[in-house]
Amino acid sequence: MHRDRVIAFLDDLLAVGSIPDYGPQGLQVQGKEEVQRVATGVTASAELFRRAIDAGADLIICHHGMLWDNDSRVVAGPLKTRLELLLRNEITLLAYHLVLDAHDAYGNNALIARDFELASVEPFGEHQGHRIGRRGRFDPPVPSAAFVERVRAVFGGEPLVFPFGPDPVASVGIVSGGAVHDVAQAVAAGLDAYITGEAKEFVQEYAREAGITYVAAGHYRTETFGVRALGELLQRELGLAHVFLDVPNPV
Repeated sequence: MHRDRVIAFLDDLLAVGSIPDYGPQGLQVQGKEEVQRVATGVTASAELFRRAIDAGADLIICHHGMLWDNDSRVVAGPLKTRLELLLRNEITLLAYHLVLDAHDAYGNNALIARDFELASVEPFGEHQGHRIGRRGRFDPPVPSAAFVERVRAVFGGEPLVFPFGPDPVASVGIVSGGAVHDVAQAVAAGLDAYITGEAKEFVQEYAREAGITYVAAGHYRTETFGVRALGELLQRELGLAHVFLDVPNPV
């Protein structure tokens, strides 16, 4: 399939440009015109690119792209290495960040809410005027210990949990990635628990004082859902071969 048709399909699906972001969304590096195999991964890196080359990919879709507004424009060091790998092998790089977090069907947060089997799911977690995350309810509420077990099952790995919320857990807010400060929105909404990827030093005592259970399940682990779903969609709808490349990250 022609590269530009794949890009147009994804840009339209995700409404690229509808949410302000921190770098170019969609196409970041142009590769060969014909695409047969797509690789997906969380973060653009030389390791991911080498694995994509070994897998025979013509196009890579990432959540965290290679180009960010605040980065230097000097092509040296890791950026040079990454560009060389893509250009030498004529691989296209696409990146979808906040629009993928927020998407109703293929977004990280909607898919996490689905895997937790939450009811009454609705947008949550305002960022630059857009609600990126999701909130929902357990019906019936689940004991705190069972809630933590669900976290382990959905994300894998061992989460960092500050278990200061109600037991059982009835309501949950989810914002994937590094949305540490959005815990304040969860508290303001009266939620029992809040799930994101990371934590900072202040979180433990804030959660204790606010009476909420805070879960840091891993920035990487909370953002594998969307890109994998996009790859599976391209395989299903456009007939492209797809491989998800897991480059585990403890953060």
